Amino acid sequence: SLIVSELNGSVMKCIRDQNGNHVIQKCIECVPQDRIQFIVSSFLGQVVALSSHPYGCRVIQRVLEHCDDPNTQVVMDEIMNSVCTLAQDQYGNYVIQHVLQHGKLHERSAIISKLSGHIVIMSLQKFASNVVEKCMTYGSLEERQLLVKEILGPNDENEPLQELMKDPFGNYVVQKVLETCDEQSRELILSRIKVHLAALKRYTYGKHIVSRVEKLVTSGEKHIASSTSYRS
Repeated sequence: SLIVSELNGSVMKCIRDQNGNHVIQKCIECVPQDRIQFIVSSFLGQVVALSSHPYGCRVIQRVLEHCDDPNTQVVMDEIMNSVCTLAQDQYGNYVIQHVLQHGKLHERSAIISKLSGHIVIMSLQKFASNVVEKCMTYGSLEERQLLVKEILGPNDENEPLQELMKDPFGNYVVQKVLETCDEQSRELILSRIKVHLAALKRYTYGKHIVSRVEKLVTSGEKHIASSTSYRS
């Protein structure tokens, strides 16, 4: 505990150091919370900056894993105020993914509702597209349906789906959507995609989707065939 108390006043300096950050992570993992209160206190007002830092983002994830409320609540509030910024950041996105995967139900829902309305833009971005994939993986059925609705757009002519399928990051989001969505949404998406299959083959990233869709379509047709073959 003497060692820990010596860190007081140097927490930020340690976090930004490639060796020091491991010491801070270890303290958070191993030392009783009442002794490391000063560590978490030194983050106040700095959570977004830390989450956007190559070492800081790891430290913030350790706090979320090992500390209880009210310690984490203050950290979480700052994260929640900057969800869209962090989702697009090369380090911050890991913090948002962490909350989506390990956070409480209401935290996950709060993140998804903050991202909704921006899903298409986020899906076309290198870092944020990973966050959208996590939303599809860990969101509730209703939340996933809302995200699908956003990706399909208001009507057939104006659908973002085509743009996403041709995009180096967006195509992964579409694959994740097909993997995670309910049967009804999948049928709808596949029917929308089928129209564009020929055109998609001309695009580097479109090809990934084409092979994925062709597999899904054939397995779907086999499934239909097998369920109808007994009728005389």
